[in-house]
Amino acid sequence: MSKKRYQIQSACPQCGCSFAQVLSKEELMKRYGDTPNIELECGECMLKFQADRESACPEWDAECRMNEEKA
Repeated sequence: MSKKRYQIQSACPQCGCSFAQVLSKEELMKRYGDTPNIELECGECMLKFQADRESACPEWDAECRMNEEKA
C-alpha cells in the first residue's frame, strides 16, 4: 500500500511563479510542523514568503479538522 501524499501549491507574491510540492504526512510535519502558516521560498526570485496552510494544502487542512473532530 502506498503512502498518502499531500500537494502544497502557492504562488509567489513578488513574481507570481507557482510553487508546488508533494510530501508525505511525515515529510510535511518534519518540514512545516503543525502551524497555521507555512514558510515557502520561490525558486525563481528566492523570496521567502508565508502561505496560509488552509489555502496552500486544503487536503491536509481538511484531514487535520477530521482528526480534531475524532478526538
